[in-house]
Amino acid sequence: MARPRRFPARGASALAAGLVLAPLLAACGDEDPFGFNDWELRPDTAFLYSLARPELNLASGFNLNTRRVVRVEAAGSTGAWDFFVNTVDGQMVFVTPSAVGLDTNAAIARIDGETFESVRSAPGDTTVYVRQEAVPIELGQLYVVRTNEQNGAFGQRCTYYGKVEAIEIDIQGGTLRFQYDSNPICNSRDLVPPED
Repeated sequence: MARPRRFPARGASALAAGLVLAPLLAACGDEDPFGFNDWELRPDTAFLYSLARPELNLASGFNLNTRRVVRVEAAGSTGAWDFFVNTVDGQMVFVTPSAVGLDTNAAIARIDGETFESVRSAPGDTTVYVRQEAVPIELGQLYVVRTNEQNGAFGQRCTYYGKVEAIEIDIQGGTLRFQYDSNPICNSRDLVPPED
């Protein structure tokens, strides 16, 4: 007759540790339980070309999390950008990947009544974010961007949030200069650090 198998003591220790940590991790909600919540504002500016310009492979896309401009026409750029800039009927617009048939979570919300400095968090209401349509860009208007979902530092799926404001629009030249900032914490909608 077979003897019951005994589990090593370290297995029991790991189970006990897991039971102790479970409530703490659950309390973190959607945020990264292993992340660092001490981050600083790092506003910066970026310059993009409208995809409507006749030249090919100009930087018209932007990745908010990596804070980099992207050439959306370049090979391998799929999934590397959260929005690109285009010109439609004489209006410059933000275009998300879903608006051109790519299946991503990236989206943009127009935020009225807030400034770049005053906005403190991204909307929790997912219905205010636009994914399937172009979003008209207006000078001085504040927008919140939700990034593509991507792997976080510990393998979890993360979405990042940031804010964007157009500071120079040249319709004739097909260019946009904007200021932006983003929260580096996985799934956190805060747009200012906790101590601010």
